[in-house]
Amino acid sequence: MQRVCFLLKVRPDRIAEYRERHAAVWPEMCEALTATGWHNYSLFLRDDGLLVGYLETEDFDAARAGMEATEVNARWQAEMGPLFESLDGDRPDEAMKPLTEVFHLA
Repeated sequence: MQRVCFLLKVRPDRIAEYRERHAAVWPEMCEALTATGWHNYSLFLRDDGLLVGYLETEDFDAARAGMEATEVNARWQAEMGPLFESLDGDRPDEAMKPLTEVFHLA
């Protein structure tokens, strides 16, 4: 099982909206994440907009490709994109660059 952690930056003026949207993630989005191999998925948001994501999956590339093939993900990414800084033309799910794990205590 791969453990994946990534960082993104939510626009400071959109933090409240980001929190609201994630308090009510669409059920079909949650179902798609589970079906495509996203497990133990958490998002942590600092008050300045720093977003830390963590998930576990058998194959992160396959999990991302599975989500990219879903219609619900296209809708979700289109709605979430404007809430983020520095995407450089990418969708939020494309901008997730995994951090290198340097320590793990099991």
